[in-house]
Amino acid sequence: MKVPTDRKYSETHEWFLIDDDIVTMGITQYAADELTDITYVELPEVGTTVAAGDQLGEVESVKATSEILTAVGGDVIEVNTALADHPELINDDAFEEGWIVKIRPESIEPLTALLDAKEYRLYVRNTG
Repeated sequence: MKVPTDRKYSETHEWFLIDDDIVTMGITQYAADELTDITYVELPEVGTTVAAGDQLGEVESVKATSEILTAVGGDVIEVNTALADHPELINDDAFEEGWIVKIRPESIEPLTALLDAKEYRLYVRNTG
């Protein structure tokens, strides 16, 4: 299972990549594989302010609908508009082309409590 080591992971299968003062997030490849064929992604609007734990949107597939939860609060500064026409980008490349939003966080402190790549792999192995 591909799990990049340059980001943090939540137990709800979202990933968070810190780049200076911006956090890019998406769902993990494990989550995308479990959902199977993703058919629609509901995205927040740019400018939306979110709090840690908020639902940002949903990912719908032929199998299920899953909430997208953020572990960090702040302002949504960019959304992956390519997902509107090509939601399958998440299935194909969840960690790069399938990113969902970019947030300018109030603080990255909440991310320190998340799992690193090794811990996330272990979590999936023990719960999946």
